[in-house]
Amino acid sequence: MKQGLKFFFINFFVVVFFIIAALAYFSPVLQGKVMYQHDIAQYTGMAKEQNDFRKATDQEPYWTNSAFGGMPTYQLGANYPHNYIKKLDRLIRFLPRPADYLFLYFIGFYILLCCLKVDFKLAVIGALAFGFSTYLIIILGAGHNAKAHAMAYLPMLLGGIVLVFRKKYLWGFVLTALAMALEITANHYQMTYYFMLLVLVLGVVYLIYAIKDKKLKHFFTSVGILLIAVTLGIAANATGLMATKEYADWSTRGKSELTINPDGSPKEDTGGLSKAYITNWSYGIAESLNLFVPRLFGGASQENLGENSKSYNYLIDKGLARSSALDFVSGLPLYWGEQPGTSGPAYLGAVIFFLFVLGLFLVKGKHKWWLLFGSLLSLILSWGKNFSVLTDFMIDYFPLYDKFRAVSSIQVILELCVPVLAILALKKLFKDKVPHADKIKSLTLATATILGLGVVLFLFKGAFHFVGAADDNLRMTGLEELPEMLRLDRKSVYTSDLLRSLGFALATALLIWLYLKGKLKMNFLIIAVGVLVVVDLVGVDLRYVNNDNFVSKRKMLEPFQETTAD
Repeated sequence: MKQGLKFFFINFFVVVFFIIAALAYFSPVLQGKVMYQHDIAQYTGMAKEQNDFRKATDQEPYWTNSAFGGMPTYQLGANYPHNYIKKLDRLIRFLPRPADYLFLYFIGFYILLCCLKVDFKLAVIGALAFGFSTYLIIILGAGHNAKAHAMAYLPMLLGGIVLVFRKKYLWGFVLTALAMALEITANHYQMTYYFMLLVLVLGVVYLIYAIKDKKLKHFFTSVGILLIAVTLGIAANATGLMATKEYADWSTRGKSELTINPDGSPKEDTGGLSKAYITNWSYGIAESLNLFVPRLFGGASQENLGENSKSYNYLIDKGLARSSALDFVSGLPLYWGEQPGTSGPAYLGAVIFFLFVLGLFLVKGKHKWWLLFGSLLSLILSWGKNFSVLTDFMIDYFPLYDKFRAVSSIQVILELCVPVLAILALKKLFKDKVPHADKIKSLTLATATILGLGVVLFLFKGAFHFVGAADDNLRMTGLEELPEMLRLDRKSVYTSDLLRSLGFALATALLIWLYLKGKLKMNFLIIAVGVLVVVDLVGVDLRYVNNDNFVSKRKMLEPFQETTAD
């Protein structure tokens, strides 16, 4: 009885803490403001006819003329009868948007770590690390709500799978079926598809261990239970899925009736998107290091450089007023990577990245391997056309892979795996069964790896050109030297962010070393690491999504105002 009460109160206060954390980051929602999200503003215009019809007739329209010259509303928020999972989803997302999605990030990842038998204190740190991961915050700022929604339920779904393989068949079945139903309801099938690639990796690793440990019966029993649970989750969304499938065959993801390209050349006969379209957003191979150093490749396509930048001082020297110069440098293209554009880096956090590396040396067993291989597969596939051998194979031969664009999005799997292994590394540190010498050795190797990476990035700084694709356009403003000033600013943030990341990583290493030497208590280490994780990630997040993103509710409800021309 006492244990049950303790379990209830611990988790109750954890949920309350997550609510407070979500509302604290998006505090303007408490003043009735809403976040201005470009994609949602466009959606509001596209869905206006549908919403007006629904309001006037109390009936659901499944066609609209205000999107792409006419199309089904299946992907514009269409409501289907008897969709009880959707009602449950709305009940869970009770906070004002976008705090509701941030809360979902937290609670979903917390459930996953609890399924992995992680202590609640470490699970809270992991949840904060996942929720405040810069990419997951940036997609909220951009208005990729469906992607955020789907990402939030993936940890919960993974937790159900882990539970089943832990022989918690009933609870694992329930959690998997429920999470799968909620995941499909989120309506971003690309994220769900990428997650299934991770599940395949997990399944292969578990199968190898089952053969090794002679536990094939348990393995196939677990797979059977999971197949039934996943089928039920999919069946709960059958109406929406079948409608989407009907529409997809007539969209750009279906087979085209055209036989030639605009230039007259024969058109490739495919049943999906073209390779060029799929791989247009491909992550640069070297650019992937911004998982550890946020502005290694500049950050965002439009970033505020501030008055301490070379570009600002150059504009002042040219005679621009201070306010005009500040306005000019508030949206310069600091990003110089290989993608057409980006709202910011997919920064995982230096603290979490260090703990992940520590986990590679310290954590043993199957969890380490599926998390590592899942991360690597995600990373390599995100390179797209920059690693065409694997990408072309997946497009040509892997079912449904050619239905999704922007392959860089597959890094969401890495965003999920890395913090899990990082927290498992912390868990191992506190286990008495792990030899003390192994802990010291793992810490030494992890620290040496991070230091080595830092030294390499410093030494190779001169090998990078720091030139952006749009730099020549800046000369058209008459400011001939501005591109060179911008290049110097890129070099500056490269160095400053590299030092910043090394500082957070080495501070974490020092705290762990003090703990292993008996000079620091376990609870103090947990609190200190948690603070470092939040300060590290939130410090970068606020560069891209902050209070300035919020506007009055009317500006989002009516984003397109009548003009004299109208």
